[in-house]
Amino acid sequence: MSLTESNVHLFRMINDLGKQHAYLNPTAIFIAEYMVFLLALAVIVVWFTRNERGRMMVVCGVVTFVIAEMMGKLAGRLHSNNQPFAELPHVNQLIEKAVDNSFPSDHTILFFSFCVSFWLFNRGWQVLWIMLASLVAISRIWVGVHFPADVLAGAIISIIAGWTVYMVVPKISLVHTLLARYDKYEQMVSSPLTKSKQKNQRNCK
Repeated sequence: MSLTESNVHLFRMINDLGKQHAYLNPTAIFIAEYMVFLLALAVIVVWFTRNERGRMMVVCGVVTFVIAEMMGKLAGRLHSNNQPFAELPHVNQLIEKAVDNSFPSDHTILFFSFCVSFWLFNRGWQVLWIMLASLVAISRIWVGVHFPADVLAGAIISIIAGWTVYMVVPKISLVHTLLARYDKYEQMVSSPLTKSKQKNQRNCK
């Protein structure tokens, strides 16, 4: 069996699960389409905890995503294929998607970029982050908008970028300096608001 045949065969195995277990389709659609909002919320919460390690983790996630996206665009120039629903018959397509080059998967790149970065900084939650990224990748196959090779390429690119960024960015003194200055600025902005809130609470009493 060739790589192309294996790619299609594995796609059929996962995508056909949506036909066999239709009751799981709403969950797959949610993960494939809307889990990105939960990821954004997690990033915002981590950033505003005002923890230096947490903010470095977010910075590394953003840098990883930018680098991985650039690598993904380059990979897309070297190889291209349309979405499965545009290339194969009888695909169980559960979400709308414009036909374009689906290699590699941008969704997978996004999730693996942040989840791998979070995993490297917080090993205690490693299973959760990798499971989340993997579920998103599988869901994109389930809903019919990506081949397994699309998501696998996105994951590999993000893992390579994430590990490289983790080994380099936290060692750059300028990054620490910028984070410290941002934190100082944020404290300057929030301090008058906090004092005003405390004053109003005392007046109410």
